[in-house]
Amino acid sequence: MAIVAGVSVMPVSLPPPRVPSPLTELRDDRFAARGLRLWLKRDDLIHPELPGNKWRKLKYNLAAARAGGHGTLLTFGGAYSNHLRATAAAGALYGFATIGVVRGEELAGRPLNPSLAYCAERGMRLVFVDRTTYRRRTDPGLAAELSAAQGPFLLIPEGGSNPAAVRGCAELPAEIDVPHDVVAVACGTGGTLAGIAAGLGAGRRALGIAVLKGGFLPAEVAALQRRTYGAPSGNWHVADGFHHGGYARTSEELQAFLADFEHRHAVALDEVYVGKLLFALTTLAERGVFAPGTGIVAVKTG
Repeated sequence: MAIVAGVSVMPVSLPPPRVPSPLTELRDDRFAARGLRLWLKRDDLIHPELPGNKWRKLKYNLAAARAGGHGTLLTFGGAYSNHLRATAAAGALYGFATIGVVRGEELAGRPLNPSLAYCAERGMRLVFVDRTTYRRRTDPGLAAELSAAQGPFLLIPEGGSNPAAVRGCAELPAEIDVPHDVVAVACGTGGTLAGIAAGLGAGRRALGIAVLKGGFLPAEVAALQRRTYGAPSGNWHVADGFHHGGYARTSEELQAFLADFEHRHAVALDEVYVGKLLFALTTLAERGVFAPGTGIVAVKTG
């Protein structure tokens, strides 16, 4: 089932997280003309190797691992997974061994790409599995097979989204000290949105911008809130028309927007997550979706 690769490394010294993350108002005529204010929550500056929602999602998972006496973390991801990178960095920073189960058995034996090479340099043991096996990643039976082969571990799901991650993300709204009505975030697995919505004060709402096709995120977010708090909070919405073709897909329109945004604000946006978030917010503002006077906080997760 699995092929293992990895290297032995010395522990590394990494700086502590920077929280609360900075909050910057963006002066943008497309928002100002409609009576809107826009802030950027710079979660990408929390840590150079554990940026944004990665730190927030892992925080309580790491605490649970420590409290439970676990010395090893195991998680799942694709060949370019930011979550695998963050888990490897967290292991190096906090003294955990890490195992990354990577989708694509055909990658075994090939030179590691930069993302997987980084994981290996941080001491992560890479386990390559075929795509049929990877689809079983939520199956307890696969976890048992991996434990028998790799030894005991604390399992963190793909993307890091579980109740511990939701509780970590729920701390973000308390850091916002500007007048706001909406907190918006790009969504992959839904954990960040589930947490932010749960942490909002009365009268405020959360907006998730889906970066994948499929329309499955509302059910995922609701399920995460039920597992964490017993019921969905009801103060969030997912907009799924801004994925530009799907995960990691782009378009000429999106590329033009990213270049223009960097020219206007001297802030570079990635095309996978945050670029799609700001594109969506700008489009919705120009459509008149937000009432005049609305304050919007966009979370730059990476």
